[in-house]
Amino acid sequence: MCGFSGFLDPSAIMSPTVMGVVLSRMGAAIAHRGPDDSGVWLDAGVGIGLSHRRLSILDLSPAGHQPMVSDSGRFVISFNGEIYNHPDLRQQLGVRAWHGHSDTETMLAGFETWGVEQTLPRMVGMFAFALWDRKDRILILARDRVGEKPLYFGWNRGTFLFASELKALRVYPGFEAEINRNAVTLLLRHNCIPAPYSIYRGIFKLSPGAMLTLRQEGFGVCPWNFDSPPLGLFHSKGVSLRLYWSLRDVAEKGQLHPFNGTENEAVDELERVITSAVESQQISDVPLGALLSGGVDSSTIVALMQSNSSRPVKTFTIGFCEAGYNEAEYAKAVAWHLGTDHTELYVTPDEALAVIPHLPALYDEPFSDSSQIPTFLVSQLARQHVTVALSGDSGDELFGGYNRHFLTNAIWRKIGWLPVKCRSALARSIKSVSPSRWNQLYSLATPAIPNIMRTTQVGEKAHKLSDIMAASSREVIYHILLSHWKSPGDIVVGGYEPPTILTNGNRRAMLAEFEHQMMYSDAISYLPDDILVKVDRAAMGVSLETRVPFLDHRVVEFAWRLPLGLKIRNGHGKWILRQVLYKYVPKELVDRPKAGFSVPLDSWLRGPLREWAEALLAEDRLKREGVFNPEPIRLIWAEHLSGQRNWQYHLWDVLMFQSWLESNT
Repeated sequence: MCGFSGFLDPSAIMSPTVMGVVLSRMGAAIAHRGPDDSGVWLDAGVGIGLSHRRLSILDLSPAGHQPMVSDSGRFVISFNGEIYNHPDLRQQLGVRAWHGHSDTETMLAGFETWGVEQTLPRMVGMFAFALWDRKDRILILARDRVGEKPLYFGWNRGTFLFASELKALRVYPGFEAEINRNAVTLLLRHNCIPAPYSIYRGIFKLSPGAMLTLRQEGFGVCPWNFDSPPLGLFHSKGVSLRLYWSLRDVAEKGQLHPFNGTENEAVDELERVITSAVESQQISDVPLGALLSGGVDSSTIVALMQSNSSRPVKTFTIGFCEAGYNEAEYAKAVAWHLGTDHTELYVTPDEALAVIPHLPALYDEPFSDSSQIPTFLVSQLARQHVTVALSGDSGDELFGGYNRHFLTNAIWRKIGWLPVKCRSALARSIKSVSPSRWNQLYSLATPAIPNIMRTTQVGEKAHKLSDIMAASSREVIYHILLSHWKSPGDIVVGGYEPPTILTNGNRRAMLAEFEHQMMYSDAISYLPDDILVKVDRAAMGVSLETRVPFLDHRVVEFAWRLPLGLKIRNGHGKWILRQVLYKYVPKELVDRPKAGFSVPLDSWLRGPLREWAEALLAEDRLKREGVFNPEPIRLIWAEHLSGQRNWQYHLWDVLMFQSWLESNT
C-alpha cells in the first residue's frame, strides 16, 4: 500500500531542481501512506513529475522502488494498491528477465505487452495509479473496479494535479483552495462528499472502475464546468473519461443470467469464490491479520482465513464500556471458537475523544461518518502487531444486509395504499411521543422479542419512520433513509445540491426487484464514498494496509448472479452468507441485530464534547465564516442539549466541516 502524487505543467517553466523539491514536498505530505521508501521521477522538458511513498508489502527489496520505469523505457508509473493475481499474470507474460517480484513490475510488463486497456480487465486487485507514456506523451489515471483506493485530480491555474490524498495537492505552489459549497450540501445529505466532487472547486475524485486519459491538448484546461463534472462518460479534444468495468453492467447481466443451481450448490459456490479471494489476499511478505467485529461479514472472512492457515490468525477488536456500544464480547466468542490469536482493547471515553482533533488531517476533507473513530482505533491497535489486515466490508451491499434493504418495501406495502392525509396524521402521532419515551416503551417489550429481531435506538427510528410517512414512492423512502439534513441547500449559504450518480437516472440499473436496486445504489455510492474512504484513511493514517476479499470482482460478479431470495429471506438479509458462516461458527454466536460500528456520540455532545462543539457552532462564528445559515443549526443544537431530540448525526456533519475548516485556514 502506498501513496502517490504528481503534476503536469504544460508551460514547463520549472527547473529540474525546483520540480524535484515540489515533488518531494508533495510526497512528504502523504508520508503516512508509505513510510518505508520515497522516490520522484520527472521530465522537466515536458513538465511532468511523479512522486511516490512506499509501504513495502510485496518484494521488500529496492527492486520494488517507485516511480518505476518499464523495461523499454516507454512507461513510468506511480501505483498504490495490490494486484493479487500478478504471479498468474507473469506466467501469461512468459519468460523474461524480471528484476524483482513486485506487482508494479508485472503491471508495467502487461502494459507493454497487451496495452493498458487490455491489461486492466486482467488484473485482480485494488489499485489507483498514474501512468506516463513517454512515447506518445499521454497521461493515464485509473482506479480499481469498486473504489478501494482513492485518486484525486484536477486543473489548478493551468496545471494538472493528481494525488492519493488532497493534502499532497495543497502543498503545490499557488494551489487555489476554494471551498466547493455545493459539495458541502452533499456532506450534509450523505455525511461524505461523493465522487466526482471534492471539497475544492476544480478538484475531483476519479470514479471507481474509471480511466482518465489526457493527451497534449488537454493538459492545461479543465474541459468541463467546475460545478458540473461528468457523472459518466466524457470525451473531448485531449481528455477522455470512460469506465473499463461497470457495476451496472455486472448487476444487469447477473440478474438476466442468474445462477441456476440448487440452494446448496449456490452456498458451496459462494464459499469457493470467497475462499479463493481470501487465499489470494493472504499473500504477503509482512505480518498479516484481520479486523474482527463478531458480525456475519468479518466472522466469515476470519473463518475462511483460519481454515486456510496452519497457524492462528491474528485478529483485532475494539470494545467500549458503554452499554449498547460494545461488540467486543461477540468478537471474542467467535475468535475463541475459531482459535485465532485474538487481541482486544477496551477504549475509555477519553481515549476515543482524543482521536477527534486528528480527524480533519486524517480524512483530509470533511467526513462525518462517526464510526471513523472506532475504525481508526482498531486500525491503530492492529498496526502494533501487523502491517496488513483483512476486513469484512461490503457484505451488506452485496448480500442485502442493511435494514433499508428489507424494510423499505415492507413499509411501502403497509403505508402506500393509505391517502397522504392519513399518513401525515399518523406521522404526527408518532412524533408526539419523544424518542426517549419510545425507547422506554420498547425496553418493556424487549423480553418478548426474538433476539435476531431486536434493534437499537428505537425512538430515533420511530421518528425517522414518521418522516417517510408522506413519501410518494419507494424511491423517495430510500432517499430519505439515506439522508441526514432534508434540505441541505437551505443550510449552506450560496450552495445548491448538485446531481450525483444516485439522482442521475442515466446511472440507474435496470433491475426487477427494488431491493436489488437499493443494493446497487449503495454499492456505487455509499460503499466507495463512505465505507471505503473511512477504512482507507483510518488505516493508512497508521500505515496499515487493509484488504477486502468481498470486493474481489469475481465475488461481486457471482453475488449479482444470485436471486434475491438467496440474500433476503423472512425479513432478514445475508441469508446465503450466513449459510457459509454456519459451516464454521454456530449460528447462536452471530445471529443478533445489526448494530454497526458506533460510538455514544449523542451523550458525548451533551457532556465531554459540549464545550468544543459550542465553540464551533457559536452563532457569531457561523455568521462570520459565512458558510452555514446559523438559525437551523442553533435550533437543533438547543434541542439536542435539552434531550428533546437526538440530532447527533446532523450536528456531526456540521462539526466535522467546522473542525476541518478550522484546521485548513
